Amino acid sequence: MDNVPIFVKVDDYKDIVDILALTREKVGKAKHILSKLAQIKSQEDDIITGWENRITEVEQNIDEIDRALSER
Repeated sequence: MDNVPIFVKVDDYKDIVDILALTREKVGKAKHILSKLAQIKSQEDDIITGWENRITEVEQNIDEIDRALSER
């Protein structure tokens, strides 16, 4: 685009500045919410990993019991 001067009414300019400020605020809030969601997801992932580990332990215990019973 060519560097052509753009003329804007002062009232329109103030509206644009206000809209930009509001948009910047909304973007900041959205980033904050995304950060919180990432924290929650990380906590949920940790919990799920814990459950997976416990299930693996239970499977190992079942295998050990099965082996012990098979030896008799």
